[in-house]
Amino acid sequence: IYLSLYLSIYLSLYIFIYPSILQFKCLGSLVSSKLVFNFDWFRLFSTVLQVIKVYSEDNTSRAVEVPSDITARDICQLFILKNHCIDDHSWTLFEQIPHMSIERTIEDHESVMEVQSGWGMDSHCCLYFRKNYAKYEFFKKPLDFFPEHMVSISSETNGIMNHSQLIQTFLSSSSCPEIHGFLHAKEHGRKSWKKFYFVLRRSGLYFSNKGTSKEPRHLQFIAEFSDSDVYTLLSGKKVYGAPTDYGFCVKASKLNSARDLKLLCADDEQTRTCWVTAMRLFKYGMQLYQNFIQPHQKQKSSPMRSISENSLVAMDFSGHKTRVIENPSEALSVAVEEGLSWRRKSCHRLSSHGSPISCSSLAIHVAQPWFHSKLSRDEAQKLITQQGLIDGVFLVRDSQSNPRTFVLSLCHTQKIKHFQIVPVEENGELFYSLDDGHTRFTDLLQLVEFYQLNRGVLPCKLKHHCARITL
Repeated sequence: IYLSLYLSIYLSLYIFIYPSILQFKCLGSLVSSKLVFNFDWFRLFSTVLQVIKVYSEDNTSRAVEVPSDITARDICQLFILKNHCIDDHSWTLFEQIPHMSIERTIEDHESVMEVQSGWGMDSHCCLYFRKNYAKYEFFKKPLDFFPEHMVSISSETNGIMNHSQLIQTFLSSSSCPEIHGFLHAKEHGRKSWKKFYFVLRRSGLYFSNKGTSKEPRHLQFIAEFSDSDVYTLLSGKKVYGAPTDYGFCVKASKLNSARDLKLLCADDEQTRTCWVTAMRLFKYGMQLYQNFIQPHQKQKSSPMRSISENSLVAMDFSGHKTRVIENPSEALSVAVEEGLSWRRKSCHRLSSHGSPISCSSLAIHVAQPWFHSKLSRDEAQKLITQQGLIDGVFLVRDSQSNPRTFVLSLCHTQKIKHFQIVPVEENGELFYSLDDGHTRFTDLLQLVEFYQLNRGVLPCKLKHHCARITL
């Protein structure tokens, strides 16, 4: 009796439970191969899933179910893959608090759920997914972010430092870098702003109550960053009566009232960028550098292509026999001719019902990610500012003042400049030019590609295009 009972239980387990286990294992291998994050199977199902809502710049949103320990970098990787974006390590998750009119970059290593846990119930805070080319640019060009007159370092460098030394002083806990300068500060409980001399050290932010004195008895403590974050003001003049557009603030993690903000304002963008960047470095230190190098290390360890680019050669298929083009000059001219031929074919392919249409009049630029048609001057400046005020960030848009022309908006030395792209007619053909017809291009795509390789009349080359996506 016991033996038959044992066998019946064993057979029941084998028939009903084993297929479920097998199916679960198969599902696990399937999901793990298709997951958009680099999570292992155990981590995904051993943590609680939660729903978060993320917005893009056009205010479209998407809700996704994610593990409770997900980081900002994981969220970015998810939307990069879902929207088929190019991963150039500039995509960033932002925290925006509308009722305070402030926002900040959520660092790649930060837990998104911990960020959300600091929001109030009725705060209507949002997560935004967009590009930020300036996120780690200070590791590449630190001297552009930290002007010499604002930085003091207690070391034996005699005031002369190169790029690597400057960054090392911020990353090393044994060194004592210091940022100093004048800032406008909003007086607590009042609408007025007053200018003080501020000093930023590892121990926190201070202001001097006696001119530019740094003596301990004259320095008043303002904030420290172990439990606080630095935000930029979105509408400082309108909401807080700030004297300039370059406002920022220090906010404690668990406080959700505008009265608790330490409101500050700089005289220009470079000064604000210096203070905000230094505060990020003092708060996170070496972790920021690890965030910066991690994507590049992954690329080196797992290259996208198994075939070396050096093994690729230019080929000529125009004759009866194919041949390898060994002359570099000939290979370049063939590549240019192929590009022009592709444009001509595109014109014929896209012309409607065989009606005559010239290649220059064809709106080939409309499909390009750098083109933003009905964007005003102020909207262009806002978009470039949001995506990072570093050299070479650009976009092309329709001109608001002249319907037949276009405008190239470009960032250089943290300032945004606008260049008119003028149409030039010659022998019935239409060309586009930035220098009154001296350098001409058949379409905007050719113009942008040229200035990505050559500075020409521009202050710098075109490097990073502003892109908008719809989630």
